[in-house]
Amino acid sequence: MEIKYWSDIACPFCYVGSNRMKKAMKELGIFDNTKLTFKAYQLDPNAPQTTTESYLKHFMHGNPAMESQAKAQMEHIESIAHEDGLPMDIQKVIPTNTMDAHRLIKFAASKDDPALTQRVIDRFYQVYFSDGKSIADHDVLISAATEAGLDRAEVEEVLNSDQYHQDVVNDEAEAHQSGIQGVPFFVINNKYGISGAQPYELFIKALKQVMKEEQQA
Repeated sequence: MEIKYWSDIACPFCYVGSNRMKKAMKELGIFDNTKLTFKAYQLDPNAPQTTTESYLKHFMHGNPAMESQAKAQMEHIESIAHEDGLPMDIQKVIPTNTMDAHRLIKFAASKDDPALTQRVIDRFYQVYFSDGKSIADHDVLISAATEAGLDRAEVEEVLNSDQYHQDVVNDEAEAHQSGIQGVPFFVINNKYGISGAQPYELFIKALKQVMKEEQQA
């Protein structure tokens, strides 16, 4: 089985959805021998490198009339994450650009070590959703990436260049060409698509169906 999924570090539903997919894969005993590929998708490619804007204001899209609704949605998202055992302090989120984080994920993937890549992805989600730090800040990225197992000098080299930028752009272009307009979006065996942070049971059901088809093939 092969699974690829489009995701953004700044997307709370991607954080939850990818965690549910990985949990389902582990539950069914296919996590270690299934190729799982993270594909880049920036929800806001024009997001700034630095900002003083709160996540609430960002969530409101500058419309004060949406404040109560935005607060309720943020609380709901945080409660979902906590129910799934994920750390999240959504009030602390700094909404900045995720391009450099995506480039480093691509760099991690180039090491051909899936466990390393997963550690980098997980650490970046933690930086964004629970540490209250900017995912666009190079010092923050260097620290997080090295904590996850990447070499500091190599990480600095990537960040001080445009390496893997085109790979990120290519992922996003592939998504648009495939009609993907939102994330997370999972594609199993280049055949079945699952959109959004679906209930855990749905991931289990979908994976079981594909496993059954593979056994019958």
